[in-house]
Amino acid sequence: MPKRPSSQRWLQRQQRDPYVKQAQQSDYRSRAVYKLMEMDERDRLFRPGLVVIDLGAAPGSWSQYAIQRVGPRGRVIAIDVLPVGPVQGVTVIQGDFTEQTSYAACIQALEGGSADLVISDMAPNLSGIKSSDQARSIYLAELARDLALEVLKPGGDLLVKVFQGEGIDEFRRSLKEHFARIQSRKPRASREGSREFYLLAHDYRP
Repeated sequence: MPKRPSSQRWLQRQQRDPYVKQAQQSDYRSRAVYKLMEMDERDRLFRPGLVVIDLGAAPGSWSQYAIQRVGPRGRVIAIDVLPVGPVQGVTVIQGDFTEQTSYAACIQALEGGSADLVISDMAPNLSGIKSSDQARSIYLAELARDLALEVLKPGGDLLVKVFQGEGIDEFRRSLKEHFARIQSRKPRASREGSREFYLLAHDYRP
């Protein structure tokens, strides 16, 4: 069966993408790791011993990087509706984070403890209807925020992917109610033309 034009364009883009090649050479599971790596280098997100929850973890490159950075004294809990292959040292939960059972599984995995950092690269499956896609992306960001408010230690941080559009200002204001400082980040590894960016909420204040 011949490949569709959209599939051909995707393959061509992948072949030209330096981050794809770099990820393959470094044994990372996707190019997305370089977004997290750049933000960590700039904002010092990780340090040894931290407890981290990785939302929307598949295929697992963020968890790979996170466990390297927190080391054997730290913990990484990863969740995604898609399968995430085993990552040494990472607790993997397969489930739909929009469902209460999966949300509860994240909290249960902490075994009564708390987290230092919540990172979310969650994004909805795009329908092509901009208003609907934006509303669903905001909903996922709100779920990440709600989990962070429940599990973070005082002083903890939240990094969450969002898309420029309706609802962003309100979401940012909701973060300001609970965190001391909010910053926007647009990593170089984000696709050209993508509306995605990240909000980094520092210093959780219960």
